[in-house]
Amino acid sequence: MTERAHAAHAEGETGVWSGSWVAERLGVELAGDEALTALLGLALRRNPKRAHLLVSNVLGKHVPQSPSVVYGHGVALGRRVRELLGAEAAEGAVVLGYAETATGLGHSVADGLGSAPYLHSTRRAVAGVARAGGFEESHSHATSHLLLPQDPALLAGDGPLVLVDDEFSTGNTVLNTIRALHERYPRKRYVVVALVDMRSPADAGRLDAFAGEIGARVDLVTTASGTVRLPPGVLEKGQELVARYEAPPVDPATEPTTERPEATTERTTEATSEPASGPTGGSPGAASPGSVERVELRWPHDVPDGGRHGFTAADRDRLESALPGMAARIADALPARARRVLVLGFEELMYAPLRLAQALEQAVGGDVEVRYSTTTRSPVLAVDDPGYAIRTRLVFPAHDDPADGPGERYAYNVAGAGFDAVIAVVDSAADTPALHAPDGLAVRLAAHVPHVLLAVVPSYVPHASPAPQAPERPPMLPEPLRGPAFSSYAPDEVGWLLQDLSDVTLEAPTEEREEAIQSGGAHYAESLPVEYQPSEQYQELFHAALESSAARLARAVGAVTEVVLTERSPSPVLVSLARAGTPVGVMMRRWARFRHGLDLPHYAVSIVRGRGIDANALRWLADHHNPADVVFVDGWTGKGAITRELAAALRDFEASDGVTGFDPEIAVLADPGSCVRTYGTRDDFLIPSACLNSTVSGLISRTVLRADLVGPHDFHGAKFYRELAGADLSPAFLDAVSARFPDVTESVDAHVKELLSADRTPTWEGWAAVERISEEYGIHDVNLVKPGVGETTRVMLRRVPWKVLARAGAGADLDHVRLLAEQRGVPVEEVADLPYTCVGLIHPQYTRGATGADGKAVTL
Repeated sequence: MTERAHAAHAEGETGVWSGSWVAERLGVELAGDEALTALLGLALRRNPKRAHLLVSNVLGKHVPQSPSVVYGHGVALGRRVRELLGAEAAEGAVVLGYAETATGLGHSVADGLGSAPYLHSTRRAVAGVARAGGFEESHSHATSHLLLPQDPALLAGDGPLVLVDDEFSTGNTVLNTIRALHERYPRKRYVVVALVDMRSPADAGRLDAFAGEIGARVDLVTTASGTVRLPPGVLEKGQELVARYEAPPVDPATEPTTERPEATTERTTEATSEPASGPTGGSPGAASPGSVERVELRWPHDVPDGGRHGFTAADRDRLESALPGMAARIADALPARARRVLVLGFEELMYAPLRLAQALEQAVGGDVEVRYSTTTRSPVLAVDDPGYAIRTRLVFPAHDDPADGPGERYAYNVAGAGFDAVIAVVDSAADTPALHAPDGLAVRLAAHVPHVLLAVVPSYVPHASPAPQAPERPPMLPEPLRGPAFSSYAPDEVGWLLQDLSDVTLEAPTEEREEAIQSGGAHYAESLPVEYQPSEQYQELFHAALESSAARLARAVGAVTEVVLTERSPSPVLVSLARAGTPVGVMMRRWARFRHGLDLPHYAVSIVRGRGIDANALRWLADHHNPADVVFVDGWTGKGAITRELAAALRDFEASDGVTGFDPEIAVLADPGSCVRTYGTRDDFLIPSACLNSTVSGLISRTVLRADLVGPHDFHGAKFYRELAGADLSPAFLDAVSARFPDVTESVDAHVKELLSADRTPTWEGWAAVERISEEYGIHDVNLVKPGVGETTRVMLRRVPWKVLARAGAGADLDHVRLLAEQRGVPVEEVADLPYTCVGLIHPQYTRGATGADGKAVTL
């Protein structure tokens, strides 16, 4: 293929639909408006939810396109919104675009709408700028969006809010956004704008239903509509194709080509930094890497580089005045013989490069063909075939010090596209040494294009003096999450006062988390451990433990529930401390129904050591129930840290909100640390739910509290591991214990009589034992000493264990701990007179090269 033909294909000019390669192999079909195939091509990506990717030919992200075409589509949509709203309502509208793909499209819509201010979401946290909101994009590879307007009043008005995305696929992102914003800034009208509406029939009615739910009007404006028809098994087939084409190419000298029969005509095109010729090279005759030169834009002072912090009508006027001069400076810097030029934007920085490209297109007239696209975070497979949307990709490291850490970035359909020059436009925050490193974007571009110009737009920094805070309307907290949408528990078993972070990547290797936590660089609640997947041998231990302890568990469940009904409230509201308390709360609820016919409310809330209980969850509970009826529930006590945390948090809440009545006393199945009065037993025995993580807790993760994900009016977060459904033992665990209720009724009655007449005043002997162990073993940090079977199990599954102390003669209750210790190379030391069955010691002062207090290196 010639370079000119390659470039023409990238813009859909060859007559070959750029989705035919995927359609033929996977049976994917675009059904709907005739314009769909002109607007969209297809590609593949490595994604566990959706292998295919709709690639827009007019967005200017993955496919280089004429800037007038890209800008024209956005402006046209904006004009249609203005017609829909009417001139008066349009004057009060605010436009919100989505990062990163639709930042330029949203800004163009705002231009077409008229004088509407514009804001786009961002994945780049900015120091000193308060977060005005956020939401999640469920299908994206990087899902967390922040809203960082310089002026908080931008979102607080009651005029129409116009939300702009490149495609409307399921509606989840838009619904998440509207729900999050409507809780804080309710308004009567929303308009959703997208280039294409690709919702399935099942999703089509959700928008109207949602509008009725919140009592607002929600309109939809799109360029074209249709659906993607997917045959059975398409995800698996797509993943197999991606794996096959991402595999290293077969060496024909040593391997037959039958494994990849299409290898002679198609190939993945991962462009390297070496200059090349033919379909992956630069202009004909290019024999060496091109030059990289800077061009001075003279960007107007105090005009934002985009909508990250808001962009007003006054900003728009100043930019329009400056664009011709900046375009002239770029044109003067172009080589005299350049006939095909690409203006390449940078991730969220789409609008400024787009407008520069459009102005350049006008300045050079018909003498130079100008195209526009941007770099991206999205990993997409490249296949060199005329019927595939992504022909080549350049890979380079992130160069803007992203908040989520380093990673690969991509530029598609640039290598081999016949460009004589590329103008790379970045903001000053991204003009770093990494941009110019040997594997950086500038060098990668120069390897394939003879002339590279670098234009730097100053990153806009909001004014240091804080803008006056707009009065925020009373937030409306959402209703609890329930199964099966969130957790594998039945909907009536528990309501989760949490926000769903299922699509946010939060997991980190155990060793990295431990080092960050102990160094003070991160709090344990800011990330999640990788979910432990138990071996077959370990699962057998769980089932054996459940079989042997089900009656004992049932007896403890019955006892603690009866004590609660007798002493705390005849109609308690059970509030489990997620997640270990949740199975206990469900079982207590089942006992109350079994024994007394009571249908007790049950919720799960987050409490975080050092951060307290979720205050928004308390507010929700106080609004819906009598605080005096709330009984907090947990699985067991260790040294009593959570007991103290809850008491302190409730005192703070009473002082801040003036709400009284919440009782800090926790009800637990087992209280080996003698920290509470309400318990089923004080024996330290194996509660099988401690053996596993999410797969025995409704497939829910430990809770998460991180500033960029959890705002001041949000519930704490957690993940629902739907992908682990095949290994879920949550219902089986509950059913096994509940089945023993009839067998233990008499023994429960006798045990409760003993409990009610006994002196159950906490002695805190567990805390004293922990302090002693901390000093005797040279740890000097009680937070690294985890007493009891349950806490020791958590150490083995989630932290970096140093050693296990086991009470001499401890029996089957420690079989699973011994197995885990053997698998991780952790010594088990028998200790006489230990007040617990066992104690887990986290490796003290852990780094990945650390030694413990005994001078021995940790073994992992």
